[in-house]
Amino acid sequence: MTATGVTPPTSGAVPSEEEVLGWFESLSNWGRWGQDDVLGTLNLITPDKRVAASRLVELGEVVSLAWTLDTAAQPEHTSGTPQRLFVMTGQGLADEARVSPHGLSPTDRVASALEYIGYVFHGYSVTHLDALSHVFWDGRMYNGAPAELVSSVLGATALDVTSVKQGVVTRGVLVDAPRHRGIDWLEPGEYVGADELRAILEAEGVEPEPGDALLLRTGYGRRKTERGPENVSALGRAGWHASCVPVFHQLDVALIGADTAQDVVPSGYQQLRMPVHSVGLVAMGLYMMDNMNLEALADRCASTGRYAFELVVSTIPFAGATGSPVNPLAIF
Repeated sequence: MTATGVTPPTSGAVPSEEEVLGWFESLSNWGRWGQDDVLGTLNLITPDKRVAASRLVELGEVVSLAWTLDTAAQPEHTSGTPQRLFVMTGQGLADEARVSPHGLSPTDRVASALEYIGYVFHGYSVTHLDALSHVFWDGRMYNGAPAELVSSVLGATALDVTSVKQGVVTRGVLVDAPRHRGIDWLEPGEYVGADELRAILEAEGVEPEPGDALLLRTGYGRRKTERGPENVSALGRAGWHASCVPVFHQLDVALIGADTAQDVVPSGYQQLRMPVHSVGLVAMGLYMMDNMNLEALADRCASTGRYAFELVVSTIPFAGATGSPVNPLAIF
């Protein structure tokens, strides 16, 4: 059947929902690296792979791939706006009548600022890495772990983000769809399918290798900068199409990322609202980074004609968390 509500790909057939549902079995990595595995596709990043990625560095230039967190409310903040609440500040330090905080005296020459920061990083705004405990399918997580292992009291007692405490160091590859099409950005609901993914990699002169991280640029970063953040529920958003998932599996991709939340919105399927997230995280153990800012990276790649680089991602090892905000770095 043809997926509805989504712009068709430039070429290639759209898999039926029945086909995509079958991928939970045919693309499964359950048991591939053992029944107790928590790394999923990150197992594909070997020590040799990290060394090879480091050899891509020639200039020592670093490009951040993250958005700056802001407490200003945005339509993208579907689960609430980030909060920054100060406990101690520098205000009033010169006021003779100021009551000093606990532990300080009016004669102290040193003072400090102290704040509480809280936010929901999953969603459509914050640059973050999904842990394998983030998504369930039929009550199961990756490798068959039951969804009940994620509790309100203890958090994710299996497959939490501390599994990625050592971070991710590998070869990153930018998949620049707007540049390939000769446009500024993909419109909401447009997507990159399997055939176009392969065509972009070929045009960029990149030969995919096991353990790579593929980062999709839809141009949303430019669209957001020029037009402001948008309401995903109302407009939809560009992203990967489900047809790319078998390609990720075939190429042994270790990590995917995008300047959106991966899945094209709407997905075009009735049961699979997030096919890339669902099949990727649950069946394949495929880690992914959502909401990246890839505009500076795109400029760097276009100016040099070089679309592969060392990618370094460091997570916050928060016990029980189903992911982590990140500041991914591309190093040239």
